[in-house]
Amino acid sequence: MQRRSLFQAGAGLAATAFSGMAPAIAQPARAATLRFVPQANLTALDPIWTSAIVTQMHGYHVYDTLYALDARLRPQPQMAEGHEVSADGRVWRIRLREGLKFHDGTPVRAVDCAASLARWAKRDPFGQILVTSVDEWRAADDRTLEIRLKRPFPLLLEALAKPDANVPFIMPERLATTDANTQIGEVMGSGPFRFLRDEFVSGSRVVYAKNEAYVPRQEPASGAAGGKVAHFARVEWHILPDPATAAAALQAGEVDWLDQPLSDLIPTLVRNRDIEVGVLAEAGIMSIMRLNHLQPPFNNVKVRQAVALAVEQEDYMRATLGNDRSIWRTCHSLFPCGTPLGVENLSEFNAPPRSLDRAKAALQASGYNGEKVVIINPTDFPLIGPHGLITADRLRRIGMNVELAETDWGTVVQRRVRKEPVERGGWSIFHTYGSSLGYLNPAVSSLVKGPGENGWFGWYDSPRAQALVQQWLDAPDAERQQALANELNKLAQDDVATIPLGQFTIRSAWRKRITGHLKGSMPYPWGVRPV
Repeated sequence: MQRRSLFQAGAGLAATAFSGMAPAIAQPARAATLRFVPQANLTALDPIWTSAIVTQMHGYHVYDTLYALDARLRPQPQMAEGHEVSADGRVWRIRLREGLKFHDGTPVRAVDCAASLARWAKRDPFGQILVTSVDEWRAADDRTLEIRLKRPFPLLLEALAKPDANVPFIMPERLATTDANTQIGEVMGSGPFRFLRDEFVSGSRVVYAKNEAYVPRQEPASGAAGGKVAHFARVEWHILPDPATAAAALQAGEVDWLDQPLSDLIPTLVRNRDIEVGVLAEAGIMSIMRLNHLQPPFNNVKVRQAVALAVEQEDYMRATLGNDRSIWRTCHSLFPCGTPLGVENLSEFNAPPRSLDRAKAALQASGYNGEKVVIINPTDFPLIGPHGLITADRLRRIGMNVELAETDWGTVVQRRVRKEPVERGGWSIFHTYGSSLGYLNPAVSSLVKGPGENGWFGWYDSPRAQALVQQWLDAPDAERQQALANELNKLAQDDVATIPLGQFTIRSAWRKRITGHLKGSMPYPWGVRPV
């Protein structure tokens, strides 16, 4: 696979894969304010510490990146003015744009970029691959970042332009030197909006103000790249976990943009002449179940396999998206269906047909001894919450001792980092979803890698999987890459690293008083403007 095609393989993915509010405010202030309802509550503010999509969305308001993917999934300079590479491919010198400043007025320096990338690379799956080739992140001078490599890494720009969790956002050095496993509480970026800490009320409201000192690039906005022009002086996130309340607020004009309206409410919104409904994340979404490999009972691969055999993807998709098959499909692959690597039915543990009787027999033969299975499940997240209910029911039916721990999504995000046994606040299963671009291939996906305790929540440990990822990166041609990807896909499914639950598209809804929405992996705040 050529370097520039790493993400471009996902272009057109969706098309090929499957056909209480704040007090009223004065009108002038309303006209200058974009009122947005995000998918979930924002409880974690550090987009490197967590991969939660809502935190990455927050990050795109506040921070900027050295490079970014445009709408055609090509890496473009963002904070970078440009770069040069040594003849042997082992030294990259990236020149920063002139005049970049953090929100406190301090200049953005190369040393800030070096520290930020070093921290990001300890948490992000793609970064963890890159860092094995990095000898040093250093500042040659205040505006020149130098990345010295032990060996050439042709996908460096793709790594720095990664569009989805975890995004390599740039922070001040004083924050970026924080241990990667410790959450940073201060929010200080150089992006188009400033986070207003004094107005932040978790569970109610998040507020951003236009960064008047931000100088956008001159190129037109395209995906996460180009000129990030803030047309609103103020952006307010209103946290409305009840879907009906959120939809009613949009219809009444109390909010402008609803990120993820409940599927059942879409027909009502479509009939409203003041509302537009559309798909912004055209690459699509993958739903998954993640098991904790560190603690019983899922440190036993046989028990994990019994759970995989119990999963019927159609139940999960219908529970959250209804019967409209034009917006969802089953996908028995850990790479997105509709892409070259999205090969299905490689593993007997994910391939149909499904059978609870077979799953029950597998559990009885696994050595499972009645250990408690704790499913941490959000009640305020309509695209995730029903999945926990289905899993709890199916696992009880095959003979598992299940506790459904229902909380809000913010608590799930905080709890899933814990590695202790369930008796000490740990967990066994959580469900989530992510952009298909984030799972596109072995370089970017956290679903198939096996770095153990240094990896993504669930901590799948497989030296063989790690070796296959590296072999895929080093493969001489597309045919060899395909064979290695298939082998890795099957291995991760046989090991039950992750259980796929289906693939779908998300429709957003907004008042027609705003326009300029950009296509991408998540809703971007720049470019959106009043009509």
